[in-house]
Amino acid sequence: MQVQVLFFGITTDIVGQKSIQFDFLAGMTVADIKQKLSEVYPKLKDYKSFSVAVNMEYATDEIAINANDVIAIIPPVSGG
Repeated sequence: MQVQVLFFGITTDIVGQKSIQFDFLAGMTVADIKQKLSEVYPKLKDYKSFSVAVNMEYATDEIAINANDVIAIIPPVSGG
């Protein structure tokens, strides 16, 4: 199944693009996607605390991903 993955902040620099189309197996979860992206883009492993949103809602690791979902990878935000 194919999903769109959007990258923000430092993750854009790591991947070299703001978005990609990515193929995943049916039944994968947010945790599976984090793992797969970290395998393809090893520098993402340096940012374990990045958040993931599915279809514009923050998602926990056990949320299932469906075909045509839009996944956003959001790095930690700091500031004051």
